Amino acid sequence: MAVEGEQLVVHRFRTGSLGLAAPDSTDPPTRRPPSFWIRLKLFFTPAQRDSVRAVCIPAGARLVVEDIPEQLHLAIGVGEIGLATFTRIKAPGTYRDAVRFKNGREVRLQELHEGQRMWVMNLFPRAQASEPVLDALSRV
Repeated sequence: MAVEGEQLVVHRFRTGSLGLAAPDSTDPPTRRPPSFWIRLKLFFTPAQRDSVRAVCIPAGARLVVEDIPEQLHLAIGVGEIGLATFTRIKAPGTYRDAVRFKNGREVRLQELHEGQRMWVMNLFPRAQASEPVLDALSRV
């Protein structure tokens, strides 16, 4: 479950879908490249489970979305940084997690870019944002 004031990143999981994860869990390990034989073994080994865990966010949570690519922010009418509400789109047979910007435009997480950052302002819209969250917003 997400925590107020937490920074999240858009991460591509092994399934190919995009979701939100803690940034420290998505950093690639720093080690030397595997040898030819290890790469060969890994090629024939069934895929391991993704070690990065998705972070759950309740619908209605308020977010600050950063690093919005130019093409996307021009298309939806927001800046490079935007305030948004986490929502779920009611569309059967498709990804439902999305963010709704203040201008009403909705963007599915699948349309965002891998590595894009978000800050959790507050999880419950009626609650007042905490001090760490307000500090993070003052830097935006």
